[in-house]
Amino acid sequence: MTNPSDIVWHDHTVDRATREKNLAQRGLVVWFTGLSGCGKSTIANELDHQLNQRSRATMLLDGDNIRHGLCAPPERLKTEHNEAFAERFGLGFGAMDREENIRRIGSVAALMASAGLITLTAFVSPYRADRDRVRTIVEAAGQSGDFLEVFVDTPLEVCETRDPKGLYKKARAGEIKNFTGISDPYEAPKHAEIHLQYRDGTTPSDQAAEVLQALIERKVFL
Repeated sequence: MTNPSDIVWHDHTVDRATREKNLAQRGLVVWFTGLSGCGKSTIANELDHQLNQRSRATMLLDGDNIRHGLCAPPERLKTEHNEAFAERFGLGFGAMDREENIRRIGSVAALMASAGLITLTAFVSPYRADRDRVRTIVEAAGQSGDFLEVFVDTPLEVCETRDPKGLYKKARAGEIKNFTGISDPYEAPKHAEIHLQYRDGTTPSDQAAEVLQALIERKVFL
């Protein structure tokens, strides 16, 4: 089948409203974005914990974890596939690869939200257009308000001080190309639903609780 018109959407007997009713919650995507080391993965993980303490159905998609499978780089795919396959479907870290990385994640996150899950994602996702495209994907599968952008606004100098994986040190030494904040740009959100601004003494648990309160106010729990 090479004609796009041959690909037809198949409606299911169990619809989204039924799944959400069974889970007593609205499915949606909470998209954490920010520089490497800003704390987005840690906060998302803490929020996941806080939601599960409330017996909520969730899924957490993390940037590094996704790169082990769905969005693996060519080098990883070469261990199981031939070089041509790896080069075609593996994703590096250039602008086009990052765009496809976020497109894949956005589509998966939209499917999970359609299943009624509170879907948390933690990705640098440096380009505003890519994040806006994900918003469109998610809301097209549901409704306006199903995509919450959370900007973890931690200054670059703080992220560099943390540098948990030593990536900034390598980027400064020229060992890593296309590194966001150093050799590649980060386009901060202009109108994020939730803005977690860095403050001394604020813990990941505090910031996760702030996002949780926003979910409560948006009546995500039915």
